[in-house]
Order: sequence, then structure tokens, then C-alpha cells
Amino acid sequence: MTPGGRAAWGLALCALAPAAAGQQTATGPGSAPAAELAPVVVTATREADEALQVPAAIDVIDARQLSLAQPRLQLSESLQRVPGVVARDRNNYAQDLQISIRGYGARASFGVRGLRLYTDGIPATMPDGQGQVSHFALESAQRIEVLRGPFSALYGNSSGGVISVFSADPSRSPQLSLGQVLGSDGLRRSSVSAQGPLGTAHGVALDAGLLESDGYRDHSAARRLGGQALFKGGWREGTRYTLLVNHVDLRADDPQGLTSAQLDGDRRAASAGALAFDTRKTVTQTQAGLALQQDLSLSQGLALVLHAGQRDTFQMLSVPVAAQGNPLSGGGAIDLAREYGGIDLRWQWAGDVAGKPASLSAGLEHQFADERRRGFENFIGAQLGVVGRLRRDEGNRVSGRDAYVQADFEPGERWRLNAGLRRSRVRFESDDDYVQAGNPDDSGQRDYGETSPVAGVLFRATPSLSLYANTGRGFETPTFAELAYRSDGGSGLNAALRPARSRSHELGLRLRREGLDADLALFQSRTRDELVVVSNQGGRSVFGNAADTRRRGLELSLARRWDEQWQFAAAYTWLDARYLQDVPGCGSPPCAPGDRLVVAGRQLPGLSRHYAWAQLRWQPRAGTDLVLEGRHASRVFANDANSAGAPAYTSVDLGLERRLHWGPRGLRVFARVNNVFDREVIGSVIVNEANGRYFEPAPGRHWLLGLSLDLATRKDAPDGD
Repeated sequence: MTPGGRAAWGLALCALAPAAAGQQTATGPGSAPAAELAPVVVTATREADEALQVPAAIDVIDARQLSLAQPRLQLSESLQRVPGVVARDRNNYAQDLQISIRGYGARASFGVRGLRLYTDGIPATMPDGQGQVSHFALESAQRIEVLRGPFSALYGNSSGGVISVFSADPSRSPQLSLGQVLGSDGLRRSSVSAQGPLGTAHGVALDAGLLESDGYRDHSAARRLGGQALFKGGWREGTRYTLLVNHVDLRADDPQGLTSAQLDGDRRAASAGALAFDTRKTVTQTQAGLALQQDLSLSQGLALVLHAGQRDTFQMLSVPVAAQGNPLSGGGAIDLAREYGGIDLRWQWAGDVAGKPASLSAGLEHQFADERRRGFENFIGAQLGVVGRLRRDEGNRVSGRDAYVQADFEPGERWRLNAGLRRSRVRFESDDDYVQAGNPDDSGQRDYGETSPVAGVLFRATPSLSLYANTGRGFETPTFAELAYRSDGGSGLNAALRPARSRSHELGLRLRREGLDADLALFQSRTRDELVVVSNQGGRSVFGNAADTRRRGLELSLARRWDEQWQFAAAYTWLDARYLQDVPGCGSPPCAPGDRLVVAGRQLPGLSRHYAWAQLRWQPRAGTDLVLEGRHASRVFANDANSAGAPAYTSVDLGLERRLHWGPRGLRVFARVNNVFDREVIGSVIVNEANGRYFEPAPGRHWLLGLSLDLATRKDAPDGD
């Protein structure tokens, strides 16, 4: 590659800006012409690159894979094709998905922990590491990128892996699309999309959707209304922008988990506490993000990302009335109002060093989240499931300040070196405004800091085969929810809780030949001070640190296209994740001397040792696809003692899609039957649940029907690929 070409390639500046890959929709006067690019990845090295050039484990799920005979309701539909990633659908919209990458994030009882999430470059993870995916607009997604392994540490706190969703660029001509999905258990989802140019240099895409479901289980009905507006373009030479605004309004009942005995009875049942207290959750979130890119010269550029949002959450829990007699209880109803935002400024240079291609990027990032958290009793007299007396009132703030630098160098045609460093500081501050007899002032603060270095090397053995190795350090702070309670029963932040620190290593192989893609990765990660649940009772989860844990494994993915009609894809993960040292403590303090919460050698809960997925796609004629999918997951332990768990399962899905085009109009119709053989499947487990309600069952055999109508198709739309 010439120095000038290398400079232009490096100045894509699209690690956090949504204008990453493919064609540029609306170009300004000085913008380069749109070019057809091979699939690119952007999250590993903060610049656009071919997969064979990236010294890290990263996968791209493209638009065709996202939509093929799929309703695009949940990330779990598509992430299963990525090795090392497990996205468990709780079949409970009140609790979000349970997503883990190489074992990080599996302990989350709600939301997403231990991973960094982005939508069009806008963080969906708060500075304390707690993330949400309920506002991801999958209907308008162009691709999803998943980064695994040491290089994810460059994204700061709780970056056990990185998942980035990118929206499709607005079309060059006006387009209107209508969609409808129907399914088992009263599932209904209606969607509308409108997009097109705004003048000669700008484009807009508007999407809205309404999802309603009666739920597979009792007391699991949900209603989710969402919308997104995307503006892209440029207004002067070398300047490009992306503006994204989205909104979600969710109301969902929470059936909670079931015990093993309850599973043997009615798998569709809700827990007795869920029915008694009418457990439920409402969420309203609005956020906006702006990404600007400015070329300073042929070799330098700046990228700026700004975002801000507000998320209001109300949740009714089933905390027993008796437990709220403790003056330190925060009640059983949560009212949380959060305002958040951030800024990321990055400079990037690309050119030559000693006649060899090189690039350098450096940046500063600041994130914050301010919240007003109030807790109420979940009863009035004998009436349960209603908002009662105030029991908690506090203002919390968490902020993250980061500085990072990353360098890339190609000492020879076949070699590539990449190194980076990130310095992170996370501060927690709590101001307690509820001070009563027996409930002292719990105000306080806690600071965490860490330096995370990473380094990788890639060798291009042949034009179609690359070998790579990398290493790095990462860290994960507790979230505000995990700092809330202390193991000694006292009040205030759990100041004894330390951040988890990990050292990770990875070896990989990547093959790209005509009709064949293959990836293999071997990894090991050792974590000191793993965050674990020490006790869980009376509606309180108390966290502590485990001295030493290890995750090691193998990931394999394969995609083979035999001819124009037959394609095959598969992913397999072997993961060995366990405690290497005893963890002192017990489930119900006070603990006796010698008590052990976890015995060395136990497996980390929430994880399958083996997970496999495969898809066979047959295209008998253009525009028609028949898809057969299968997955297997081995046993999943639900607690640290490894005494309870969900059994292994194998399930099969079948899908059919037909696409038709008539001039400016297009029609897509699909039908799908999941769990064809009606196997009994546990969708997810609630790790270390206090009352043994570990299990969240998944549906048996169920169906989906979908239809989408394009009233004006893009000029480059597939005609039945």
C-alpha cells in the first residue's frame, strides 16, 4: 500500500463514529467518492481494516446474517454465531439479555455487566460498567461487530469484550418500509422506516417500532415502543458528521425465576412473590449522540463524539415485608432517574516511519452518570405491590476519565505490530438524603484507577492466512448496585470491595479464501479479585472479591460456501472457567471461622463448558432461502457451590424466507419455527439467587411470521442474493 493510500485508510477515524464501512451515503463537496470495500472491522485498531490485518479476535455480523429469516427482536438471535459469545434470552423483557464474552458478564442478574456496548459509536454502558441493550434498533442495523480478548481492554472499565451495533446509512433515494411480525404467545411487532437524501450532502433515516407480547410465562407481558433518527453527511471539505437520536419506552411484567421443583410442575408459571407483589418494570430512555470527523491534512485528522441521555426506571420487587422491618432496608420499590453523557476526542495520524507504514492515535474520554435513587416500601398495610413509605433517597454520581494512545506499525509486508495504553479513573460519590433513627448517613465516595496496556503482533503467512498473538491487562470496577451493601451489615458504600484485574493472552489464526472463512483462537485469562456474590438475602446482594480465577478456552468458527445454492456456517466454544483459590465466607452471615463460600476448583456459574451453533442455508432459486439451525449448550451451574444447574440441551430451528422485487417495490416474507422438537430448555440462570429461584425457562416449540414491504428500493438492493 502506498503511503498516501495508507494515510487515507488510517484517517477513516471510525472506531467510535458510525460512518465506518461500506458506502458513504451523502457526501460533502470535498468528500472522497464512495468506494466498494471488503468487509472491514473497526473496533480493534480504531481504524478501518480488513479482517486479515487485525491482530485480535473480532467478528462482523452483516446485514444479511442479521435479517435472514429472523425477526430482529433481540441481539441473541445473531450473537450466537460468534464463538466465545453467549447471549441468553431470559424471555423476560424486564431484565434484558444475559450476555457474556469468554465468561465475562455471566454473573449479571439484570442488565449487562463486564462488557462495553456501543450503538453507532454512542456508549450504552455507564462509567461503572452497567449496560443496557433495550434501545438497540436492530431493524435498522447494518452490522454488529464483536471484539473479544485482550484488545478490548483499550475500551476501559468493564471491557471483557466489546459489542458495537452500526445502523445502515440512509439510502440515496426516498424509501419507505413497513413491517409486521407475529408469533407465539401473543407476540406482535409493527415497524415503519423512512429514509432518503436531504439535499446533495446529507441523508436521514427514521425508524419506529412497537412490540407487544403476552409472554411465554405467566406475568411476563411486555410492551416496548422505540424510535430512532439518524442524520449523516458533510457540509464542507474534509468534514463529516453523524447525528443519532433514539428513544425507548418499555413496560414489562417480571415473572422472576423458578426453583427446580417449580420447573417440574408448570414451566410457564411465575413465582409466588412475582404474583403477590405484581413485580414489574418501566423504563423511559432518550439519548442523542453526535460524531464529527475533520481531516486536518492528508495524514492527520480529528474525531469528536458527544452524547447525552436520560433514563428513568421504576421497578417493583418482591422483597418480603418482614425484611423491610430492618431500619437499613431500602424498601421493595425502586424509583431511579439517571442523566448521563460524555465526550471522546481523538487525534489520529497515518504515514510512514523509516519508510514503513505506521499510524498513531491518542484521545481523551470523559463519561458521567448522575442519578437520583429512591426506594419505597412495596406495600401499604395488607396491600402488596403498591408504592408505600419512602425508605431510601440518595444522589449518586459516577464519572470516568480516561486517556489512551495506540500505535500501529508494519515493519515488513507480512508483519504488523500494534500496541496501546489506556489510563482510567472511575469515581463513585453518594450523597445520602435519607437519615433516620437506625439509618445513619451513608454518604461517601470511592475511587478506582488502572493502567491497561495491550500489545499484539500479526504475521501474514500467505495472502489468505494470518497468524496473530496478543496480550493485555484489563479491569472491572463494581457497579453502584454492587457497592450498595456491606458484608458486615453496616450502612454506606462497600469500601472494602476491590476492582477485578485480569491478565489475558491470546493466539489466533484467520483464513480467508474464496468460499471459505475460518477462525481459530486459543486464550487464557487470570483474574485477581473477581467480583462474586458473598450473600444474598432480604433483597440485598452483598459482593466480595475472589482471590484468583482462571478462564481458558478455544474458539472456532467456520463459514463455507460450496456453490450458489449451499452455504454452511458454524461456531464452537470450549471454556474452562473456575476458581483457583477458596473464597472465605458464607451465604448467610455471620460466618463461622473456616467457612468457605467457594471451594477452589469449582466452575464459575452461569457458563457452559461447551457451546456450539451451526447453520445450513439452501437457496434453491434467487430470492428464496431455507435455513436449518442447531445449537448445543452443556450444563450450566447456577451457583458458586456448583450444587444446582441447568441441564445440557440441543435444539433445532427451521426458517424460510422469500424476497420479491417489482420495480421500485420489494417484499420480504419469512416463517420460522424455533425449537422444532419441543425440547425443554432453560433460557438462562440467575446466578446465586437467594431463594433457589435460579431458572428462567425458554419456550418449547414456537413460531414466527414476518412481512416487510419496501415501497421504494435502493439502487444497490439485492435482487435475491
